[in-house]
Amino acid sequence: MGHEEHRREGRHPARVFIVTASDTRGEAQDDSGRYLREAVAGAGHEVAGYRIVKDEPVQIRAVLEEAAAAGAAAVILNGGTGISPRDRTYEAVAGVLEKRLDGFGELFRALSFQEIGSAAMLSRAVAGVWRGLALFSVPGSTAAVRLAWERLIAPELGHLLHEIQKGGGAHPR
Repeated sequence: MGHEEHRREGRHPARVFIVTASDTRGEAQDDSGRYLREAVAGAGHEVAGYRIVKDEPVQIRAVLEEAAAAGAAAVILNGGTGISPRDRTYEAVAGVLEKRLDGFGELFRALSFQEIGSAAMLSRAVAGVWRGLALFSVPGSTAAVRLAWERLIAPELGHLLHEIQKGGGAHPR
């Protein structure tokens, strides 16, 4: 089966949990989280939940547990992927991944390079699978979130979830 057939087979609404990792943003300032909620719903998926948490590994892991309990099939985290001392989302997410999707980060940085140049190498965008959920962690700027959603996540989300759920490994959500 070719990749186009896989995409068609994997098309179905998914429950997506959105997380903003930020020490400074509240909901009123969270343009990236707002964009994701609107884009996810606009693509026909269900927003299973939305939270803003501090960029603290314990809080990030707790919200991942909350997303799983809410029946999410995917979690998109934005923020905390840089290299400043407070950027710790990458460590929290990468540390729980059971399977990494290295191509996600590679493609994200390649596409970012086309937009922002060599500063793209500072991004530690990462994705993978944890407990049957697809996890995506991207930078917190609205431009980065839009790029990740439109160019990488949205086109492959159904296909990715179909692959995760093959063989009864996870329940459809």
